Amino acid sequence: MVYLVGAGPGDPGLMTRRALELIARADVILYDRLVPAGALDGARPGADLRYVGKSPGTDSVSQEEINAMLVEHGSADSDVVRLKGGDPFVFGRGGEEAEALAAAGIAFEVVPGVTAGVAAPAYAGIPVTHRDEASAVAFVTGHEDPAKDESAIDWAALAAFPGTLVLYMGVRRLPEIAARLIEAGRRADEPAAVVERGTLPGQRTVTAPLGRIAEAAADVKPPAVTLIGPVARLREGLAWIERRPLHGRRVVVTRARPQASGLAATLRGLGAEVVEAPAIRIVARPVEADVARMAEEIADYDIVCLTSPNGVELLFDALAANGRDARALAGATVAAIGPGTARELEARGIRADVVPERSIAESLLDELAATGVAGKRVLIPRAADARDVLPDGLRERGADVDVVALYDTVGEPLEASTVDSLSAADYVTFTSSSTVTRFLDAVGERLPNGARVVSIGPVTSATAREHGLDVHVEAERHDIDGLVEALVDDASR
Repeated sequence: MVYLVGAGPGDPGLMTRRALELIARADVILYDRLVPAGALDGARPGADLRYVGKSPGTDSVSQEEINAMLVEHGSADSDVVRLKGGDPFVFGRGGEEAEALAAAGIAFEVVPGVTAGVAAPAYAGIPVTHRDEASAVAFVTGHEDPAKDESAIDWAALAAFPGTLVLYMGVRRLPEIAARLIEAGRRADEPAAVVERGTLPGQRTVTAPLGRIAEAAADVKPPAVTLIGPVARLREGLAWIERRPLHGRRVVVTRARPQASGLAATLRGLGAEVVEAPAIRIVARPVEADVARMAEEIADYDIVCLTSPNGVELLFDALAANGRDARALAGATVAAIGPGTARELEARGIRADVVPERSIAESLLDELAATGVAGKRVLIPRAADARDVLPDGLRERGADVDVVALYDTVGEPLEASTVDSLSAADYVTFTSSSTVTRFLDAVGERLPNGARVVSIGPVTSATAREHGLDVHVEAERHDIDGLVEALVDDASR
């Protein structure tokens, strides 16, 4: 079965659920240049991923070759996804591909996608129709088949069209297009807009009357759509994406990949262009004797201290491996270093008894010491390379402390393309000391010049300064929400 799937205009959040389902189960995926970033992340291991995109001015796979590949793989009893930017049947040549499949007797399904002609103007604050301004909309290609003897576009009819004109792929021909429309009777003072990289980070909108739009948009590069009509004037009041607090800012996220996605999604929702540069990786330690003993004896501890969400996750994995669950903690005082760790505990049915106001070991130590720890048995499951402030401080106060290393934090090499994209960063975020040291190991001398350093708290800040970094922003609340709040506050200033 072959699926002709629209991936939407570029923002990954605009991909349909059906598209994601098909990507996840596909045996073969033939994908285009303008599919959203991360669109293939959900592909199953072993899937055959083939790039068949077309780039202006470069050699590329011909449409005939793509049709032949679809027929070949579709005949092999495979699930084949043809992943295309936008909608496959809106200037996407999906109709030609469907015809080739039908002629070969191969079953196919069309999965529509959000088309750029609607999405890009919407992200620019321009509705393509409006009750008072435009009751009709026409979608027109600005780049016809060069093999045609003459244009199939009726310029006189378009000039007289009583509604909004949306032109795809015509930015390079915009001077000619504007001139022909005006020559055919379209008013030169009619509002017009060109939306570059619509729905993507770095989206830009240029507005001007039709007679001057080509000059105003002379430096615009594909992908871009052009919109002509009275609705273009509504942008001034309806522009919304530029009002997001981090619009136009490039922010580097250095957390481990599983944790990075949540922070990245939050930052993107605030308008940032996010560069995911996971400098660390969490590696669980084998369930050896000390871990097994911890799981077996956990009910005997008076206090259990969790110092990270990773520690919570791996503690419960160790308990499960030894036939235990949350009930094993019923008799203990459970302490969490901060709200993020507390939320991870709550997700597993445990409400932390102790959560200090400041998410650092020193504050957790003070909170526990105030309750009296002398003679009590304390368990601290944590990273192997964590600081010893908490266990040493508890021992000094008379506690019997067991530290069990559940995981190692190791460096993660960064792809060259990721390092290249760091050069234009406005902010680099650090969520732990290990993200500082491992990130600097990974980038070497290529630290982003001029980027502002955002730290989750004083311990991370101290590590950054030890490595010669200036810390420009430090979160007052030492968790992810506090880091985001501090970053947004700094950007607003």
